Amino acid sequence: MNWKGERAYLKPWVNKFHSTFTFILIERKVMEILFLGLVFLMAVLYSSVGHGGASGYLALMAIFSFSPEFMRPSALVLNIFVSSIALFSFYKNGHLRINLLLPFIIMSVPFAFLGGLITVNPRIYKIILGIFLIVAIARMLYRPKNQHNEIQYVNKYAAYLIGSSLGFLSGLIGIGGGIILSPIIILLKWGTMKETAAVSAAFILVNSISGLIGQFTQGIQLAPEIGYMLAAAITGGVIGSYMGSFKVSEKALKYSLSVVLTFASYKLLFL
Repeated sequence: MNWKGERAYLKPWVNKFHSTFTFILIERKVMEILFLGLVFLMAVLYSSVGHGGASGYLALMAIFSFSPEFMRPSALVLNIFVSSIALFSFYKNGHLRINLLLPFIIMSVPFAFLGGLITVNPRIYKIILGIFLIVAIARMLYRPKNQHNEIQYVNKYAAYLIGSSLGFLSGLIGIGGGIILSPIIILLKWGTMKETAAVSAAFILVNSISGLIGQFTQGIQLAPEIGYMLAAAITGGVIGSYMGSFKVSEKALKYSLSVVLTFASYKLLFL
């Protein structure tokens, strides 16, 4: 057999395979860097308004085709770290009202644990998440015209109901609930924008911890990239919290974020 001839015949195919394989590796690396950059951006945007960013992380993981079993626990882990940073920042600047926070978390914590115990069918999970991302879009674009209106008395029974409902959904979906709590507080005039941000950060933190504990009892799997994701999210959380504390406007960035969330919700609901 003419081995030299065989090698000469195979060499172009080997080189083509090597080039294709190298291109795939480079493309994958570029996509990983892009994903981590977007995680960083989400953390900056959300932490600047006292949020952990779970809805944004879930959107990104949906866009980049993460497995559903990775998404909930990974988003909650990122949420815990980023919301902790945001809470510290807003608390340090004197914006946390304990009497506004307590009625919500008293009922939300046990219900977040219960929600974390429930395993959701992947298709149902995507539909629910898509709906919540639409809520997140509305929240990001919503701007109250008169944020200095007189603060109203907090109806504790209504707060208990809101806290329990959001707590359960937080554990079920894998978000902290602050993206929904914030507009409720603002619309009911129970707190200022800064007070709302501080309460949301605390609410997100305790619900994320409770929901994650509930998931731990069922066994969880974190995304293989969780270490890199944490590094990107924590860095973004520090920067975003600093921006929020010093009233740096992120209006243009929030419009950009709404585009990302719109695409993700469409992908989850219709694709």
